[in-house]
Amino acid sequence: MRIGLIGYGAWGRQHAAAIERLPGLELSAIAVPGEASRAAAAAAHPGATVYRSYRELLACAPVDMADVVVPNHLHGKIAMAALAAGKHVLLEKPMAISLAECDRLLAADASSGRRISVGHELRLSSQWGRVQREIAAGRIGEPRHVSVGLFRNPYRPGADGWRCDPARVGSWSLEETVHFFDLALWYLDAMGEEATVQAMGVPSVRFPALFETLCAQIRFANGRTATINHTTGGFGHHQWVEVIGSEGAIRTAWQGRMDRDETPSCDFRIRPCGFAVERGRHEFEEVALAPSGELVELERQLALTAEAFREGRALVSAAEARRSVQLCLAAEEAARTNAPVSVSR
Repeated sequence: MRIGLIGYGAWGRQHAAAIERLPGLELSAIAVPGEASRAAAAAAHPGATVYRSYRELLACAPVDMADVVVPNHLHGKIAMAALAAGKHVLLEKPMAISLAECDRLLAADASSGRRISVGHELRLSSQWGRVQREIAAGRIGEPRHVSVGLFRNPYRPGADGWRCDPARVGSWSLEETVHFFDLALWYLDAMGEEATVQAMGVPSVRFPALFETLCAQIRFANGRTATINHTTGGFGHHQWVEVIGSEGAIRTAWQGRMDRDETPSCDFRIRPCGFAVERGRHEFEEVALAPSGELVELERQLALTAEAFREGRALVSAAEARRSVQLCLAAEEAARTNAPVSVSR
């Protein structure tokens, strides 16, 4: 599959390198607006044609798929243009920074004959994906509660400081916490459930329009619940997931010096149905994990997304991605207003 990469920042460069490592994928074109970045892209990827804009790439490059890795406020506009040009789209999360833009993308996805798949790659992790496989296998009974948390260092500002500008990032919840809402929805099988969201937020000292810390509680109509806790006021990168089932439980954690640490510390513990507990001595099983981390998951995402597009489907659908954005926005509203927010299907 021929891929046109739109965006060549720090994460875009990781996409480019991953595409070139994968059999069956060809990095055919790269769109880079900045002169210095264009020169760097051309030097690093001599087999790809480098264009000055995404419009030029979409009009001229013979590609099957657009891989969109740009600041959040550009996601909707560029994805719409790529669909109109007859390309499948792998779109970095969040799908968009407003529900109105998500809805326009949903309509275009339905009418274009092409597919959007949104980059919720944590689902593909040997760690976070293993949680879902254990749930699906019935190992802890029915999932009743999910808790997802992240304690991490402050964000890199991004090119021209876009990640610290609410007009371009949308919010820090949309920048990263959207992953955790996606996991909670996935684990609890709650994509189509109405929900009530309550939240507390602590604004950043330097960027007071953005929540440095957000703590959200969600109750779904089916009685299942979730808590999401996220702070960028910490250090390193420490993420965990806990799932309480009707007959067991799971706890797994990932710790690294930063989000792209290639040698993190990971653990995965499960108390499955029927486990013979010896309190204080033998309360869980340890599960060995294959390498886990966003660099590993990126390669899986690219390979599996291309495979899905060949079959005419999305790996993570636009409808699922919209739902995660909807919960993010509801949590921010609840934190700002100090009042619960109802979320429709």
